[in-house]
Amino acid sequence: MPMHDLLFKGHVVTAHAVLENGWVAVDAGRISRVGQGLPPTARHVEDHGDALILPGAIDAQVHSRSQKGQEDFVWSTRAAAAGGVTTIADMPYDDGFLVCTADNLRQKAREAGEQARVDFALWGTIAPDDGPQHIPEMAQAGACGFKFSTFGTDPVRFPRIPPDLLAACFESVAQTGLIAGVHNEDDEMVRARIAAVTRSGITDWRAHGLSRPALAETLAMAQIYETAAATGCSGHVVHCSVARGYALCEAYRRQGVDTTVEACIHYLVLDEEHDVARLGGRAKINPPIRPRAEVEGIWAHLAAGNVTIVSTDHVSWSLARKSDPDMLKNASGVPGLDVLYPLLLTELSRRNLSPTHASRLLSENPARLFRLTAGKGGLAPGRDADITIARRETWHYDPAASDNVLTDWSPYAGRALDWRIAGTWLRGQQVFDGQIVLATPGTGRFVTPEQPSGLR
Repeated sequence: MPMHDLLFKGHVVTAHAVLENGWVAVDAGRISRVGQGLPPTARHVEDHGDALILPGAIDAQVHSRSQKGQEDFVWSTRAAAAGGVTTIADMPYDDGFLVCTADNLRQKAREAGEQARVDFALWGTIAPDDGPQHIPEMAQAGACGFKFSTFGTDPVRFPRIPPDLLAACFESVAQTGLIAGVHNEDDEMVRARIAAVTRSGITDWRAHGLSRPALAETLAMAQIYETAAATGCSGHVVHCSVARGYALCEAYRRQGVDTTVEACIHYLVLDEEHDVARLGGRAKINPPIRPRAEVEGIWAHLAAGNVTIVSTDHVSWSLARKSDPDMLKNASGVPGLDVLYPLLLTELSRRNLSPTHASRLLSENPARLFRLTAGKGGLAPGRDADITIARRETWHYDPAASDNVLTDWSPYAGRALDWRIAGTWLRGQQVFDGQIVLATPGTGRFVTPEQPSGLR
Protein backbone atom coordinates (compact mmCIF):
# COMPACT_ATOMS: atom_id res chain seq x y z
CA MET A 1 0.00 0.00 0.00
CA PRO A 2 1.51 3.38 -0.95
CA MET A 3 2.55 6.00 1.58
CA HIS A 4 0.39 9.08 0.93
CA ASP A 5 1.45 12.66 1.52
CA LEU A 6 -1.50 13.59 3.72
CA LEU A 7 -4.48 11.82 5.26
CA PHE A 8 -7.65 13.29 6.78
CA LYS A 9 -9.72 11.19 9.19
CA GLY A 10 -13.27 11.93 10.34
CA HIS A 11 -16.81 11.78 8.99
CA VAL A 12 -16.36 12.27 5.25
CA VAL A 13 -19.26 14.13 3.64
CA THR A 14 -19.71 13.49 -0.06
CA ALA A 15 -22.59 14.75 -2.17
CA HIS A 16 -24.51 11.53 -1.57
CA ALA A 17 -23.33 9.93 1.68
CA VAL A 18 -21.68 10.52 5.05
CA LEU A 19 -18.84 8.04 5.55
CA GLU A 20 -18.46 7.62 9.30
CA ASN A 21 -14.94 6.65 10.30
CA GLY A 22 -13.92 7.82 6.85
CA TRP A 23 -10.71 9.12 5.36
CA VAL A 24 -9.37 11.17 2.46
CA ALA A 25 -5.86 10.58 1.11
CA VAL A 26 -3.98 13.39 -0.62
CA ASP A 27 -0.92 13.40 -2.86
CA ALA A 28 0.68 16.37 -4.62
CA GLY A 29 -2.24 18.62 -3.70
CA ARG A 30 -4.92 16.36 -5.16
CA ILE A 31 -7.23 13.76 -3.66
CA SER A 32 -5.93 10.24 -4.35
CA ARG A 33 -8.43 8.04 -2.55
CA VAL A 34 -11.55 8.31 -0.39
CA GLY A 35 -12.60 5.46 1.88
CA GLN A 36 -14.05 4.18 5.13
CA GLY A 37 -12.65 2.01 7.89
CA LEU A 38 -8.98 1.09 8.12
CA PRO A 39 -7.04 4.01 6.60
CA PRO A 40 -3.88 3.82 4.50
CA THR A 41 -0.57 5.15 5.76
CA ALA A 42 0.51 8.75 5.23
CA ARG A 43 3.43 11.01 6.06
CA HIS A 44 1.09 13.38 7.86
CA VAL A 45 -2.27 12.51 9.41
CA GLU A 46 -5.01 14.99 10.32
CA ASP A 47 -7.26 13.06 12.71
CA HIS A 48 -10.41 15.09 13.32
CA GLY A 49 -12.38 12.47 15.23
CA ASP A 50 -16.12 12.97 14.80
CA ALA A 51 -15.80 16.28 12.93
CA LEU A 52 -17.09 16.59 9.37
CA ILE A 53 -14.64 16.43 6.47
CA LEU A 54 -16.30 18.50 3.75
CA PRO A 55 -15.27 19.72 0.31
CA GLY A 56 -14.09 23.31 0.21
CA ALA A 57 -17.02 25.50 -0.71
CA ILE A 58 -17.35 27.35 -4.02
CA ASP A 59 -19.18 30.62 -3.43
CA ALA A 60 -20.83 31.44 -6.75
CA GLN A 61 -21.62 35.06 -5.99
CA VAL A 62 -19.11 37.44 -4.40
CA HIS A 63 -18.69 41.20 -4.89
CA SER A 64 -15.14 42.00 -3.76
CA ARG A 65 -14.96 45.45 -5.38
CA SER A 66 -18.44 46.96 -5.13
CA GLN A 67 -17.14 49.86 -2.99
CA LYS A 68 -13.88 51.37 -4.14
CA GLY A 69 -11.22 51.43 -1.43
CA GLN A 70 -13.21 49.09 0.81
CA GLU A 71 -12.76 45.29 0.69
CA ASP A 72 -11.00 43.95 -2.43
CA PHE A 73 -9.70 40.38 -2.77
CA VAL A 74 -7.27 40.74 0.13
CA TRP A 75 -10.19 40.72 2.55
CA SER A 76 -12.88 38.80 0.68
CA THR A 77 -10.61 35.78 0.23
CA ARG A 78 -9.41 36.03 3.82
CA ALA A 79 -13.02 35.78 4.99
CA ALA A 80 -13.53 32.93 2.52
CA ALA A 81 -10.65 30.88 3.96
CA ALA A 82 -12.00 31.39 7.48
CA GLY A 83 -15.41 30.18 6.35
CA GLY A 84 -14.25 27.01 4.60
CA VAL A 85 -14.69 28.58 1.15
CA THR A 86 -11.79 27.64 -1.12
CA THR A 87 -13.01 29.20 -4.40
CA ILE A 88 -15.01 32.38 -4.99
CA ALA A 89 -16.68 33.44 -8.24
CA ASP A 90 -16.45 37.21 -8.31
CA MET A 91 -19.09 39.36 -9.98
CA PRO A 92 -18.19 41.81 -12.80
CA TYR A 93 -19.77 45.01 -11.45
CA ASP A 94 -16.72 46.59 -9.82
CA ASP A 95 -16.94 50.20 -8.71
CA GLY A 96 -15.63 52.21 -11.66
CA PHE A 97 -14.56 49.14 -13.64
CA LEU A 98 -17.12 47.09 -15.54
CA VAL A 99 -15.68 43.69 -16.52
CA CYS A 100 -17.12 43.74 -20.04
CA THR A 101 -14.10 43.04 -22.28
CA ALA A 102 -11.37 40.41 -22.39
CA ASP A 103 -8.76 43.02 -21.50
CA ASN A 104 -10.72 44.05 -18.42
CA LEU A 105 -11.17 40.42 -17.40
CA ARG A 106 -7.46 39.73 -17.78
CA GLN A 107 -6.59 42.87 -15.82
CA LYS A 108 -8.89 41.87 -12.98
CA ALA A 109 -7.43 38.35 -12.99
CA ARG A 110 -3.90 39.77 -12.68
CA GLU A 111 -4.83 42.13 -9.86
CA ALA A 112 -6.87 39.51 -8.00
CA GLY A 113 -4.05 37.00 -8.39
CA GLU A 114 -1.73 39.30 -6.44
CA GLN A 115 -4.21 39.51 -3.55
CA ALA A 116 -6.20 36.29 -3.37
CA ARG A 117 -5.69 33.85 -0.51
CA VAL A 118 -8.01 31.22 -2.04
CA ASP A 119 -8.80 30.34 -5.65
CA PHE A 120 -11.08 32.55 -7.68
CA ALA A 121 -13.15 32.52 -10.86
CA LEU A 122 -14.44 35.63 -12.63
CA TRP A 123 -17.81 36.47 -14.14
CA GLY A 124 -18.00 38.68 -17.23
CA THR A 125 -20.79 40.98 -18.40
CA ILE A 126 -21.53 43.46 -21.20
CA ALA A 127 -21.88 47.20 -21.60
CA PRO A 128 -25.30 47.66 -23.25
CA ASP A 129 -23.91 49.82 -26.06
CA ASP A 130 -21.44 47.05 -27.00
CA GLY A 131 -24.05 44.32 -27.27
CA PRO A 132 -22.73 40.74 -27.13
CA GLN A 133 -19.65 41.35 -29.30
CA HIS A 134 -17.11 40.80 -26.49
CA ILE A 135 -18.67 37.62 -25.07
CA PRO A 136 -16.60 35.15 -27.16
CA GLU A 137 -13.30 36.83 -26.30
CA MET A 138 -14.17 36.96 -22.59
CA ALA A 139 -14.93 33.25 -22.69
CA GLN A 140 -11.52 32.68 -24.28
CA ALA A 141 -9.95 34.79 -21.51
CA GLY A 142 -11.43 32.47 -18.87
CA ALA A 143 -14.79 33.90 -17.77
CA CYS A 144 -16.71 31.35 -15.70
CA GLY A 145 -20.08 32.70 -16.86
CA PHE A 146 -21.85 35.89 -17.89
CA LYS A 147 -23.97 38.03 -15.60
CA PHE A 148 -26.87 40.23 -16.74
CA SER A 149 -29.74 42.03 -15.04
CA THR A 150 -33.38 42.61 -15.87
CA PHE A 151 -33.29 45.58 -13.45
CA GLY A 152 -31.13 48.68 -13.81
CA THR A 153 -29.41 49.30 -10.49
CA ASP A 154 -27.00 51.77 -12.11
CA PRO A 155 -26.88 52.71 -15.82
CA VAL A 156 -23.10 52.24 -16.00
CA ARG A 157 -21.97 49.96 -13.16
CA PHE A 158 -24.99 47.64 -13.04
CA PRO A 159 -27.19 48.27 -16.11
CA ARG A 160 -30.50 46.75 -17.15
CA ILE A 161 -30.29 44.54 -20.24
CA PRO A 162 -33.61 44.85 -22.16
CA PRO A 163 -35.34 41.69 -23.48
CA ASP A 164 -34.15 41.74 -27.10
CA LEU A 165 -30.54 42.43 -26.14
CA LEU A 166 -30.73 39.78 -23.40
CA ALA A 167 -31.82 37.24 -26.02
CA ALA A 168 -28.90 38.21 -28.26
CA CYS A 169 -26.54 37.80 -25.31
CA PHE A 170 -28.01 34.38 -24.46
CA GLU A 171 -27.47 33.29 -28.07
CA SER A 172 -23.82 34.34 -27.85
CA VAL A 173 -23.28 32.72 -24.45
CA ALA A 174 -24.84 29.49 -25.73
CA GLN A 175 -22.03 29.26 -28.29
CA THR A 176 -19.44 29.33 -25.49
CA GLY A 177 -21.06 26.49 -23.52
CA LEU A 178 -21.09 28.64 -20.36
CA ILE A 179 -23.98 29.88 -18.24
CA ALA A 180 -25.93 33.13 -18.44
CA GLY A 181 -26.72 34.26 -14.90
CA VAL A 182 -29.35 36.94 -14.43
CA HIS A 183 -30.48 39.27 -11.65
CA ASN A 184 -34.23 38.65 -11.64
CA GLU A 185 -36.43 41.70 -10.99
CA ASP A 186 -38.88 43.27 -13.45
CA ASP A 187 -37.64 46.82 -13.97
CA GLU A 188 -40.96 48.48 -14.80
CA MET A 189 -42.83 46.95 -11.87
CA VAL A 190 -40.12 47.73 -9.32
CA ARG A 191 -39.85 51.36 -10.45
CA ALA A 192 -43.64 51.78 -10.24
CA ARG A 193 -43.70 50.27 -6.75
CA ILE A 194 -40.77 52.41 -5.55
CA ALA A 195 -42.68 55.48 -6.71
CA ALA A 196 -45.81 54.29 -4.91
CA VAL A 197 -43.93 53.63 -1.67
CA THR A 198 -42.28 57.05 -1.87
CA ARG A 199 -45.68 58.72 -2.32
CA SER A 200 -47.06 56.82 0.67
CA GLY A 201 -44.42 58.29 2.98
CA ILE A 202 -43.30 54.89 4.29
CA THR A 203 -39.53 55.05 4.89
CA ASP A 204 -38.89 52.43 7.58
CA TRP A 205 -37.92 48.75 7.14
CA ARG A 206 -41.24 47.96 5.43
CA ALA A 207 -40.42 50.14 2.43
CA HIS A 208 -38.00 47.74 0.78
CA GLY A 209 -40.27 44.69 0.61
CA LEU A 210 -43.20 46.83 -0.50
CA SER A 211 -41.12 48.31 -3.32
CA ARG A 212 -40.02 44.92 -4.71
CA PRO A 213 -42.95 42.49 -4.64
CA ALA A 214 -42.61 38.76 -5.24
CA LEU A 215 -44.39 39.12 -8.58
CA ALA A 216 -41.60 41.36 -9.88
CA GLU A 217 -39.20 38.51 -9.24
CA THR A 218 -41.21 35.69 -10.81
CA LEU A 219 -42.12 37.79 -13.87
CA ALA A 220 -38.41 38.31 -14.49
CA MET A 221 -37.69 34.62 -13.93
CA ALA A 222 -40.26 33.64 -16.52
CA GLN A 223 -38.55 35.97 -19.02
CA ILE A 224 -35.13 34.53 -18.18
CA TYR A 225 -36.21 30.92 -18.53
CA GLU A 226 -38.21 31.56 -21.69
CA THR A 227 -35.13 33.22 -23.16
CA ALA A 228 -33.06 30.18 -22.21
CA ALA A 229 -35.63 27.90 -23.85
CA ALA A 230 -35.63 29.95 -27.05
CA THR A 231 -31.85 30.24 -27.38
CA GLY A 232 -30.58 26.91 -26.03
CA CYS A 233 -28.51 28.76 -23.44
CA SER A 234 -27.96 27.54 -19.88
CA GLY A 235 -30.12 30.00 -17.93
CA HIS A 236 -29.27 30.60 -14.29
CA VAL A 237 -31.15 32.83 -11.82
CA VAL A 238 -28.52 34.14 -9.43
CA HIS A 239 -30.82 34.58 -6.43
CA CYS A 240 -34.42 33.70 -5.68
CA SER A 241 -36.23 34.82 -2.53
CA VAL A 242 -39.66 33.28 -3.21
CA ALA A 243 -40.73 29.64 -3.27
CA ARG A 244 -42.63 29.97 -6.55
CA GLY A 245 -39.39 30.81 -8.35
CA TYR A 246 -37.97 27.37 -7.51
CA ALA A 247 -41.14 25.75 -8.79
CA LEU A 248 -40.77 27.70 -12.04
CA CYS A 249 -37.18 26.50 -12.46
CA GLU A 250 -38.15 22.89 -11.87
CA ALA A 251 -41.06 23.15 -14.31
CA TYR A 252 -38.75 24.35 -17.08
CA ARG A 253 -36.24 21.59 -16.26
CA ARG A 254 -38.99 19.00 -16.64
CA GLN A 255 -39.57 20.45 -20.12
CA GLY A 256 -35.92 19.81 -20.99
CA VAL A 257 -34.64 23.39 -20.61
CA ASP A 258 -31.25 23.84 -18.91
CA THR A 259 -32.42 26.07 -16.05
CA THR A 260 -30.84 26.46 -12.62
CA VAL A 261 -31.57 28.58 -9.56
CA GLU A 262 -29.59 29.87 -6.58
CA ALA A 263 -30.63 30.38 -2.95
CA CYS A 264 -28.50 32.92 -1.13
CA ILE A 265 -27.89 31.95 2.48
CA HIS A 266 -29.76 35.02 3.76
CA TYR A 267 -32.98 33.80 2.14
CA LEU A 268 -32.62 30.57 4.12
CA VAL A 269 -31.91 32.00 7.58
CA LEU A 270 -33.34 35.55 7.78
CA ASP A 271 -36.94 36.73 7.51
CA GLU A 272 -38.66 40.05 7.05
CA GLU A 273 -40.86 40.23 10.13
CA HIS A 274 -38.09 39.44 12.60
CA ASP A 275 -34.74 40.30 11.04
CA VAL A 276 -35.45 43.13 8.60
CA ALA A 277 -37.71 44.77 11.21
CA ARG A 278 -34.82 44.58 13.70
CA LEU A 279 -31.88 45.42 11.43
CA GLY A 280 -33.30 47.94 8.96
CA GLY A 281 -30.70 48.94 6.36
CA ARG A 282 -28.28 46.27 7.50
CA ALA A 283 -30.71 43.70 6.07
CA LYS A 284 -31.44 45.51 2.79
CA ILE A 285 -30.76 43.11 -0.08
CA ASN A 286 -32.06 42.84 -3.65
CA PRO A 287 -34.34 40.92 -4.02
CA PRO A 288 -35.58 41.54 -0.47
CA ILE A 289 -35.58 39.15 2.46
CA ARG A 290 -39.14 37.79 2.55
CA PRO A 291 -41.59 36.76 5.28
CA ARG A 292 -41.01 33.52 7.19
CA ALA A 293 -43.58 31.66 5.08
CA GLU A 294 -41.38 32.15 2.00
CA VAL A 295 -38.29 31.01 3.93
CA GLU A 296 -40.05 27.77 4.84
CA GLY A 297 -41.19 27.36 1.23
CA ILE A 298 -37.61 27.61 0.00
CA TRP A 299 -36.52 25.00 2.55
CA ALA A 300 -39.19 22.66 1.23
CA HIS A 301 -37.73 23.08 -2.26
CA LEU A 302 -34.19 22.55 -0.95
CA ALA A 303 -35.20 19.29 0.71
CA ALA A 304 -36.90 18.22 -2.54
CA GLY A 305 -33.76 18.90 -4.58
CA ASN A 306 -35.07 21.97 -6.41
CA VAL A 307 -32.31 24.33 -5.25
CA THR A 308 -29.23 24.15 -7.47
CA ILE A 309 -26.68 25.98 -5.34
CA VAL A 310 -26.36 28.15 -2.22
CA SER A 311 -24.22 31.30 -2.18
CA THR A 312 -23.63 34.43 -0.10
CA ASP A 313 -23.97 37.34 -2.58
CA HIS A 314 -21.26 38.70 -0.28
CA VAL A 315 -20.42 42.41 -0.20
CA SER A 316 -18.78 44.22 2.72
CA TRP A 317 -20.30 47.68 2.50
CA SER A 318 -19.00 50.21 5.01
CA LEU A 319 -21.52 50.71 7.80
CA ALA A 320 -22.18 54.25 6.62
CA ARG A 321 -23.73 52.77 3.48
CA LYS A 322 -26.12 50.61 5.55
CA SER A 323 -27.30 52.93 8.34
CA ASP A 324 -29.69 55.43 6.75
CA PRO A 325 -33.08 55.55 8.57
CA ASP A 326 -34.69 55.89 5.13
CA MET A 327 -34.63 52.21 4.14
CA LEU A 328 -34.50 52.77 0.39
CA LYS A 329 -31.40 54.98 0.63
CA ASN A 330 -29.17 52.17 1.92
CA ALA A 331 -26.87 50.11 -0.27
CA SER A 332 -28.09 46.59 -1.00
CA GLY A 333 -26.16 43.52 0.07
CA VAL A 334 -24.49 41.96 3.13
CA PRO A 335 -21.27 40.12 4.01
CA GLY A 336 -21.31 36.41 4.76
CA LEU A 337 -18.30 34.52 3.39
CA ASP A 338 -16.88 33.57 6.77
CA VAL A 339 -20.15 32.04 8.03
CA LEU A 340 -21.58 30.40 4.91
CA TYR A 341 -20.79 26.82 5.94
CA PRO A 342 -21.68 27.28 9.66
CA LEU A 343 -25.02 28.89 8.79
CA LEU A 344 -26.03 26.19 6.31
CA LEU A 345 -24.82 23.26 8.42
CA THR A 346 -26.63 24.66 11.46
CA GLU A 347 -29.93 25.00 9.61
CA LEU A 348 -29.56 21.56 8.02
CA SER A 349 -28.92 19.83 11.34
CA ARG A 350 -31.78 21.67 13.09
CA ARG A 351 -34.13 20.48 10.32
CA ASN A 352 -32.80 16.90 10.47
CA LEU A 353 -31.44 17.18 6.93
CA SER A 354 -28.19 15.49 5.93
CA PRO A 355 -24.98 17.50 5.59
CA THR A 356 -24.71 15.92 2.13
CA HIS A 357 -26.94 18.81 1.03
CA ALA A 358 -24.11 21.19 1.95
CA SER A 359 -21.56 19.18 -0.01
CA ARG A 360 -23.80 19.21 -3.06
CA LEU A 361 -25.05 22.81 -2.86
CA LEU A 362 -21.73 24.41 -1.91
CA SER A 363 -19.29 22.33 -3.93
CA GLU A 364 -20.44 19.70 -6.42
CA ASN A 365 -23.17 21.76 -8.10
CA PRO A 366 -21.29 25.07 -8.26
CA ALA A 367 -18.35 23.26 -9.89
CA ARG A 368 -20.68 21.78 -12.51
CA LEU A 369 -22.41 25.11 -13.03
CA PHE A 370 -19.12 26.85 -13.82
CA ARG A 371 -17.62 23.87 -15.73
CA LEU A 372 -14.82 23.48 -13.13
CA THR A 373 -15.17 19.77 -12.40
CA ALA A 374 -11.70 18.85 -13.67
CA GLY A 375 -10.27 20.22 -10.42
CA LYS A 376 -13.12 21.36 -8.18
CA GLY A 377 -16.41 20.09 -6.88
CA GLY A 378 -16.17 17.55 -4.10
CA LEU A 379 -14.21 14.84 -2.35
CA ALA A 380 -13.31 12.56 -5.22
CA PRO A 381 -10.06 11.17 -6.65
CA GLY A 382 -8.37 13.56 -9.06
CA ARG A 383 -9.94 16.71 -7.61
CA ASP A 384 -7.99 19.45 -5.85
CA ALA A 385 -7.57 18.70 -2.15
CA ASP A 386 -9.82 21.61 -1.14
CA ILE A 387 -11.02 20.45 2.25
CA THR A 388 -12.99 22.03 5.08
CA ILE A 389 -13.24 20.64 8.60
CA ALA A 390 -16.38 21.52 10.57
CA ARG A 391 -16.75 20.56 14.21
CA ARG A 392 -19.94 20.63 16.24
CA GLU A 393 -19.80 23.51 18.73
CA THR A 394 -22.39 25.97 20.02
CA TRP A 395 -21.18 29.55 19.64
CA HIS A 396 -22.43 33.04 18.84
CA TYR A 397 -21.17 34.82 15.77
CA ASP A 398 -19.47 38.17 16.42
CA PRO A 399 -17.85 39.82 13.39
CA ALA A 400 -16.33 42.51 15.61
CA ALA A 401 -14.28 39.83 17.39
CA SER A 402 -12.87 38.38 14.16
CA ASP A 403 -9.57 39.33 12.57
CA ASN A 404 -10.63 37.71 9.32
CA VAL A 405 -13.38 40.06 8.13
CA LEU A 406 -13.18 43.70 7.14
CA THR A 407 -16.43 44.94 8.68
CA ASP A 408 -17.52 44.74 12.30
CA TRP A 409 -21.21 44.45 11.36
CA SER A 410 -23.23 41.59 9.93
CA PRO A 411 -26.92 40.66 9.73
CA TYR A 412 -25.86 37.40 11.40
CA ALA A 413 -24.17 39.10 14.41
CA GLY A 414 -25.24 37.44 17.65
CA ARG A 415 -26.70 34.42 15.89
CA ALA A 416 -26.30 31.08 17.67
CA LEU A 417 -24.56 28.50 15.49
CA ASP A 418 -24.01 24.78 15.99
CA TRP A 419 -20.99 24.27 13.73
CA ARG A 420 -17.60 25.98 13.57
CA ILE A 421 -14.88 25.77 10.92
CA ALA A 422 -11.86 24.07 12.47
CA GLY A 423 -9.60 24.24 9.42
CA THR A 424 -9.46 24.85 5.69
CA TRP A 425 -7.05 23.36 3.13
CA LEU A 426 -6.52 24.62 -0.42
CA ARG A 427 -4.91 22.14 -2.80
CA GLY A 428 -3.56 20.23 0.21
CA GLN A 429 -2.09 23.27 1.97
CA GLN A 430 -3.66 24.56 5.17
CA VAL A 431 -4.96 28.11 4.71
CA PHE A 432 -6.94 28.44 7.98
CA ASP A 433 -6.25 26.78 11.33
CA GLY A 434 -9.54 27.51 13.08
CA GLN A 435 -8.49 30.95 14.27
CA ILE A 436 -5.91 32.44 11.95
CA VAL A 437 -5.86 32.63 8.14
CA LEU A 438 -2.46 31.25 7.20
CA ALA A 439 -2.60 31.91 3.46
CA THR A 440 -0.81 35.00 2.21
CA PRO A 441 -1.96 37.19 -0.68
CA GLY A 442 -1.07 35.50 -3.96
CA THR A 443 -1.80 31.97 -2.71
CA GLY A 444 -5.03 31.78 -4.71
CA ARG A 445 -5.13 30.89 -8.40
CA PHE A 446 -7.37 32.01 -11.24
CA VAL A 447 -9.49 28.98 -12.14
CA THR A 448 -11.16 28.76 -15.53
CA PRO A 449 -13.77 26.47 -17.11
CA GLU A 450 -13.02 23.28 -18.97
CA GLN A 451 -15.28 21.80 -21.61
CA PRO A 452 -18.96 22.19 -20.69
CA SER A 453 -20.71 19.42 -18.82
CA GLY A 454 -24.33 18.83 -17.92
CA LEU A 455 -25.80 19.82 -14.57
CA ARG A 456 -28.25 17.52 -12.88
